[in-house]
Amino acid sequence: MEDNEELIAAKEEVAVMMARARAAQEQIADYTQEQVNELITAMVWSVGREDRSEEIARLAIDETQLGNYEGKYLKIHRKTRATLMDIIGDKSVGVIEEIPERNIVKIAKPVGVIGALSPSTNPEATPVIKAISAVKGRNAIIVAPHPRAKLTNKKICDYMREAIVAMGGPADLVQSIDVPSLDKTNELMRQCDRILATGGAAMVSAAYSSGTPALGVGVGNAVITVDDSADLDEAADKIRISKTLDLAASCSSDNSVLVFESVYDEFLAKLKHAGGYVIEGGNKEKLQRVLWHDGHLNPSIVAQHAVSIAAQAGIDLPEGKQFLIVPETGTGPDYPFSGEKLTVTMALYKVRNIDEAIELTNSIQAYQGQGHSCGIYSYNEHNIMKLAMATRTSRVMVNQPQAASNSGNVWNGMRQTFSLGCGSWGGNGINHNITWRDLINETWVSKPLAVNKVIPSDDELFSSVMGRF
Repeated sequence: MEDNEELIAAKEEVAVMMARARAAQEQIADYTQEQVNELITAMVWSVGREDRSEEIARLAIDETQLGNYEGKYLKIHRKTRATLMDIIGDKSVGVIEEIPERNIVKIAKPVGVIGALSPSTNPEATPVIKAISAVKGRNAIIVAPHPRAKLTNKKICDYMREAIVAMGGPADLVQSIDVPSLDKTNELMRQCDRILATGGAAMVSAAYSSGTPALGVGVGNAVITVDDSADLDEAADKIRISKTLDLAASCSSDNSVLVFESVYDEFLAKLKHAGGYVIEGGNKEKLQRVLWHDGHLNPSIVAQHAVSIAAQAGIDLPEGKQFLIVPETGTGPDYPFSGEKLTVTMALYKVRNIDEAIELTNSIQAYQGQGHSCGIYSYNEHNIMKLAMATRTSRVMVNQPQAASNSGNVWNGMRQTFSLGCGSWGGNGINHNITWRDLINETWVSKPLAVNKVIPSDDELFSSVMGRF
């Protein structure tokens, strides 16, 4: 009886929020591009200015106990700015695209209310990036946070609401479920117009099963190749940056590194110099027992300092070491280090050549992370393209720190987001980086062509196959 009452209360609470969101969305349905851009600019400034960024980063660390201050600050202060810069020039109101050769015009229209699911690992910037993507398309958004990050989410949403009101808009364009529960999240997914889900596999699966159109993401398990043409100093430094960013809270963090045998010893020395510590023998078994409990990743080690993880495993970590290197040979359930670890721990493999690197990448990601991403440190265009052609992956980062690059950054042309489509390989409907363009409806206007298309004769159209069967 009590469970039933809780479910009824959840339905009613979400229904009230949805009514407010729909009313707010109606108020901006006819906003001009200038008005929309002013709203999202104010929203980012409300959380991205210095004092607010510092406050939010500290709150996120205190509340979640995940990651570190430097990583959280970078995400709320820098990533939100980069995302705004990435979309501010996009036309999202009225006619947004014309294809003259087909005489087609595309018109953008709002979806309505976006139901956004936000994880505990990236609670500082995810609500902001999702919110400005929603409002860019003249939608309202309701954010359902992970319970471990509810205070951070509320703080961020409250700041954005204040900014919207200051710009003359309705505060309820952005709402937060302040006391989250599974029932409320499920109700949000049922009642909203489109779901934008970032989080664990169970959350994404629930989004796809809700009956509401959903945009979800796949499991991360980035595999990085270092070939014999790589700048080894550059590769070691960028892998360190990626592996330690926010203590590997990102699903794009380097989980396995495959090194050509011709440069393996030299590169391992450079990884050690960059702050890596090799875990092998009995210590490997100790670390494995701490990272996984009953075959599942231990939540208490996610996004923690290397010193803390090593201490839990009974390993004495030398001063200055920032990440853990585990030499590995196999893949799959019997080799758990080949999977996603969400810690400053990476598996290290030795490969003969690019063909073996491709085979091993596919084997690792067939176990976990297929479709998400891989990377390569190389100045050999043949190796780069061969890896890209032969791996089942949606993103290949070349000579870039993976965790900071997959979701877009100032040094590449990827769209800025924290929601990464993984295609059919990862159980998703899309491969690309999810942005505002995925949060609108489009009306295609088709006019007659100036000159009709002419279907070729059979001799012309089928000449390549005629007579062969």
